[in-house]
Amino acid sequence: MQLNLQTPLVFFDLETTGLDLSKDRIVEIAYTKVMPNGREESKTIRINPEMHISAEATAVTGIHDEDVANCPTFKQVAAEIARDFEGCDLAGYNSNHFDIPMLGEEMLRAGIDIDLMKRRHIDVQNIFHRKEQRTLSAAYRFYCGRELTDAHSANADTMATYEVLKAQLDRYPDLKNDVGYLADYSTISQNVDYAGRFVWNKNKQEVINFGKYKGQVLADVLKRDPGYYGWMMQGDFPLHTKKILTAVYIRVKTGKSAS
Repeated sequence: MQLNLQTPLVFFDLETTGLDLSKDRIVEIAYTKVMPNGREESKTIRINPEMHISAEATAVTGIHDEDVANCPTFKQVAAEIARDFEGCDLAGYNSNHFDIPMLGEEMLRAGIDIDLMKRRHIDVQNIFHRKEQRTLSAAYRFYCGRELTDAHSANADTMATYEVLKAQLDRYPDLKNDVGYLADYSTISQNVDYAGRFVWNKNKQEVINFGKYKGQVLADVLKRDPGYYGWMMQGDFPLHTKKILTAVYIRVKTGKSAS
């Protein structure tokens, strides 16, 4: 089934030095932009992470330090990627949990003002888990009837994710071929920041999602315990988390209500 699109939809996948949003970096990004008319544009970019790629990451991706030593840094390609993603909805496999947060962190580190949280996100893994409970390779085998060769290369995973989503739409008549519906269906949490340290409650208030204040409204905690802001800003939290925290802190200090 072809996708019913009103705006372009970018399927993307990242290979990284590890899984820590604050410390690890992207070593490869691959993406396929699908236009409303069905036209597809694909790109794969290898990136010098400016840090050692762990043996564990290399075992998964097959990418070694020397493979990316002469590649551009993320800062050098960030503007190009941002232009390609501009005005697009996003899709991936486990992307809500990892790829979107990691890409958002890298954009902030590169000084690129792009808010990926405002886009609609389709996480094909979440659709798969709600329907079948499998991995990407198993999903590809189950939905597409083929083995996923070259798994854990960004390009192969990107194209497999695209094909799986189309096959899911063919298989499940209750899945609407609509990006807004699919984004809602594949969203499990209501994250305020990429990492999910803060989540929205039913009143659209930022709620702390970890630690001793878990479940409490962030603005209320900052009023009662102003030192909480300093503790988080000095801690090893992702940049986007600190950006959201600062926005709420300023709102509390100025007495403005949430927009």
